[in-house]
Amino acid sequence: MRISKILVSQPKPTSEKSPYFDLETKYGVSVVFRPFIKVEGLSSKEFRKYKVNPADFTAVIFTARTAVDHYFRLAKELRFDVPDTMKYFCLSQTVAHYLQKYIQYRKRKIFYSENGKVEELITLIEKHKKEKFIFPMSDVHDIKASQLEASQVKYTPAIMYRTVSNDFEPGEPFDYDMIILFTPSGIKSLLHNFPNFVQGDIAIGGMGPKTIEEIKNSGLRLDITTSAKAPSIPAAIDQYLAKVQKEEHRQQLLAEKQAAEEAKKKLAKKAEKAMAKTAAPATAEELARRRSEAAKKAAAARNAKRTAEAEKARKRSEAAKKAAATRAAMRAEAARIAAEKAEAERIAAEKAAAERARRRSEAAKKAAATRNAKRAAEAEKARKRSEAAKKAAATRAAKRAAEAAKK
Repeated sequence: MRISKILVSQPKPTSEKSPYFDLETKYGVSVVFRPFIKVEGLSSKEFRKYKVNPADFTAVIFTARTAVDHYFRLAKELRFDVPDTMKYFCLSQTVAHYLQKYIQYRKRKIFYSENGKVEELITLIEKHKKEKFIFPMSDVHDIKASQLEASQVKYTPAIMYRTVSNDFEPGEPFDYDMIILFTPSGIKSLLHNFPNFVQGDIAIGGMGPKTIEEIKNSGLRLDITTSAKAPSIPAAIDQYLAKVQKEEHRQQLLAEKQAAEEAKKKLAKKAEKAMAKTAAPATAEELARRRSEAAKKAAAARNAKRTAEAEKARKRSEAAKKAAATRAAMRAEAARIAAEKAEAERIAAEKAAAERARRRSEAAKKAAATRNAKRAAEAEKARKRSEAAKKAAATRAAKRAAEAAKK
């Protein structure tokens, strides 16, 4: 099996020293980086549905930089000014230093695990039990959240972002010999994009117990994973490619050996023919018999060769038809999903436009009613002023009349 194109379901490394690039140089393969999933932040309206108010907490638990981004994004959208007294508990130094993007690092109370493990983070949190903790997280709870729950640490989960499928575009090529997956969501995205996916000779690699479990539960074959000898995915791929390369080399040697044996047999036959010519001449009947047997043997060899070639051609044709059918089904399914998505977006846009029009109409009616009420109130005030003026004039006239009568 020849491996020439590998799909890694992660963003492309920013450093040129990535071990994936070393694999390209070492084995002459092409590594394509394309995430199967992407992260979307919840809007402030969606977040309010969970009835969690960030202002009610005195400490935040961060296990990823993504959580940091969405916490401060939502704080801004909710018009919540994060107080200087807020305490931050981070899974690693990397996450802690990432806070510099949003706060003055030196002037804040920041705690982080030195070894990057949840157990040490839990120890830090337990030393500050009086604090009220909020834990920004994804809608897909990871093992870190489970560990916090198991430790009985008191905190309030706050779903601030969600993991969604990063759909393939219609016509986007899918001609990979190896696929590397890192999350259960990535596997679900693969099967969502290609419901008729057939693994065949495609090698699939996975990392982490949950990912491996999801691969097996999906009926796929796990070919590559980490081990004591290969603690990282690039190392595991290196080990697998070396094994494939070794097998290709063995097959090549075997083919060369078979070719040498065939050549040896041909030389032996030529030698036999030469010896037969130099031997005593056989009778005409014997020569005729030998020629007949040789002709039958040659005809049988030709027929066997033709049959073998026909069988190979048939298998190649079936494999090509199957591959073409799979690709066509994938393209058709991707096109169908894209069309459904476009139709859903169109309907949603029409509904949104209708809702906006309805709201504008209601707002216009409300404004008109407000104006009418205001005019009525002003008219009533004017009427009362007029009556008061008439009453005052009558009072003055009566007073003048009384004064004139006294005189």
